[in-house]
Amino acid sequence: MERSKNKQPKLHLRKGDLVEVIAGNDKGKRGMILSVDLKNLRAVVEGVNMVKKHLKPSAKNPEGAIVEREASLHISNLMVVDPETDQARRSKRIKDENGKMVRVFKKHTSLKDK
Repeated sequence: MERSKNKQPKLHLRKGDLVEVIAGNDKGKRGMILSVDLKNLRAVVEGVNMVKKHLKPSAKNPEGAIVEREASLHISNLMVVDPETDQARRSKRIKDENGKMVRVFKKHTSLKDK
């Protein structure tokens, strides 16, 4: 059986999630995901990775403008924040008793416990 080439990947995050940046210049910052680009595996996070965009003069802005807005980040640099513990955690997807897929956060175990 051949695998479909246009199948979308299963991601660990989605629009509206609270995430924490784990790598890059904005490491440690948190924000909500505004959009996800499945093709390039990138996400735009509110208030993170701000860039300045220069706009041409138009009817709305006769002199042009410089606008600050969010640029996308690769999803490997983001980690979902667990709402119960308020910490960035790894997550997995499992089926509940009704057969619906739900997200469950993995618990961190330190080396001292082993």
